[in-house]
Amino acid sequence: MPPPPPPRPPPPKAPSRPAAPPPSKSSSGGGGGEGGSSSSSRRCVVFDENHLPSVLRDGLNPAQERDYRRRTCRFIETCCSSSYLRLPRIPVATAHVFFHRFYAKHAFSEHDRFEVAVACILLSAKTEESPKKLNQVIAECWRVKQKGMSKAAAKSSGSSGSNPVGGASPRGGATGGSSSGLSPGPLSAGLSPSPGGGSAGAPGSSGEGKDPIVLPLDPSTGYPDQKSDEFARLKERVLLLERVVLHTIGFELSVDHPYKDMVDKIKVLNHTKQLEYIAPPPPSSGGPDGRPVPQALRMNQELVQNAMNFANDSLHTSLCLQFPAGTIGATCVYLSGRACKVRPTGGRSWTDLLGIDPDDVATVSLQIMELIAETRSRGKAEPSLFGEVRKDLDRMREGKGAIAPPRKNPVVPAGPDPKRQRYQ
Repeated sequence: MPPPPPPRPPPPKAPSRPAAPPPSKSSSGGGGGEGGSSSSSRRCVVFDENHLPSVLRDGLNPAQERDYRRRTCRFIETCCSSSYLRLPRIPVATAHVFFHRFYAKHAFSEHDRFEVAVACILLSAKTEESPKKLNQVIAECWRVKQKGMSKAAAKSSGSSGSNPVGGASPRGGATGGSSSGLSPGPLSAGLSPSPGGGSAGAPGSSGEGKDPIVLPLDPSTGYPDQKSDEFARLKERVLLLERVVLHTIGFELSVDHPYKDMVDKIKVLNHTKQLEYIAPPPPSSGGPDGRPVPQALRMNQELVQNAMNFANDSLHTSLCLQFPAGTIGATCVYLSGRACKVRPTGGRSWTDLLGIDPDDVATVSLQIMELIAETRSRGKAEPSLFGEVRKDLDRMREGKGAIAPPRKNPVVPAGPDPKRQRYQ
């Protein structure tokens, strides 16, 4: 009988892999508005206004660059909220984000910023499932632009007693701003001085485009003649810009906005009774059948409305390039609480209640307050609110957290101007 075969040797052991290192706590957040989770205090990118293309290539200073962004954002807001387009709030917000992302990589002198705004409106309407016809978008944006140019011409000739340049950014949902809130300066070259003292229509600075297209007017409708060759050229240019915007933003069409997370957070805090009025307001008789509105419902409505207003204002800044949507939304809840004179219960701080970093909430709050101060009566609006928030921000810088103010607000001491401070 033959001997049994020898046993097979065991297979060689695979070399053991080293254990993966633990994830770093200092990871940067996602690009452009990613967030809304527990890590909402992480910044998207390291943002420096001095490194923006319009500052480096066009010679603009950061204040001028911000001014061009805000004016064009008011143009987008006015076009989208008109009775002709009536876009919902989310497509309007997405158009703002696309515009900010585009000019984070391009200078204003490279493309006409108002044509880029039209392309962003068209793209955002498609992305957010509220599509509009190309002819309809161009015609309405042209009408808004012509109206701004005529106001600027009347103002420069001294024949109009219109409101001063500027105006409040539209607040309160998708109702948008009126035509008086649209600053017409950059809509026509040379009609309004720029913030730095030069002409707003100077070549290479205002982003008006090197070859503007003049559309013939159809007298029967008051809109441009859509059968003209000039209108066809403008359509081709907008469609080309739409593709340029797509390539610039890397085809990242999914944009997170702070609205839903913000409303849900307010509802949870109100339902769990973690918020209270500093001084109980008098009963309101605005309910059905003249009955008083319950205090909890009234607080929820006031907080949501004010938070929405602050979130809409934030779209006119570059905050969507600096912070995730969750951080912006939480800061808007904080500012809404201060505006409604609401504080956390049990002596807790707003930063602990909302789970946000004090440095982040201070930076976001300063930029939103600066926008409101510059667009509402040159900083004279809501001085008491600004003083209270400023005091809270000072506490945050000192690492003491945001403490609810006492029932009798002390006089806020004069301190350094907090505008444009950056917290690293």
